[in-house]
Amino acid sequence: MYNMGLSIHSLGTIALLGVILLNAAMLKMADSLQKHKRLSSIVLLPLTATIIGLAVFTGVVMMAAKRLDFTIPNIVMIIISVVLIALEVKRAKALKYMNPQKERSLEAYKIFASKILYVEFALTLVISIWMWLI
Repeated sequence: MYNMGLSIHSLGTIALLGVILLNAAMLKMADSLQKHKRLSSIVLLPLTATIIGLAVFTGVVMMAAKRLDFTIPNIVMIIISVVLIALEVKRAKALKYMNPQKERSLEAYKIFASKILYVEFALTLVISIWMWLI
């Protein structure tokens, strides 16, 4: 049972890496801020939130199975989870308040969101590699 939980948690983190890459690809292909806002609000943001929730939930279940053992790797994963959630909120909020009438607003958002997505991908990849090697 514990091994299955670890497998599901690992698949959740792989899915999170995939969703971050999907967000980056869709951002790169965006040619209209209005269309990207609509796509993000309907598909990308809910999908990202769901996958982050999957990784966090399975992590919490695994911690409960280990009798809430707060080891250094668990604490680091909790901190990274909070950082990922905060970065996603920051990215979504910036998109929500972006004015599509302004010139070059899409380009400005692409630069801002790309930086956030790169940080999210790097954090997720580093913690995943660390956990898979331990």
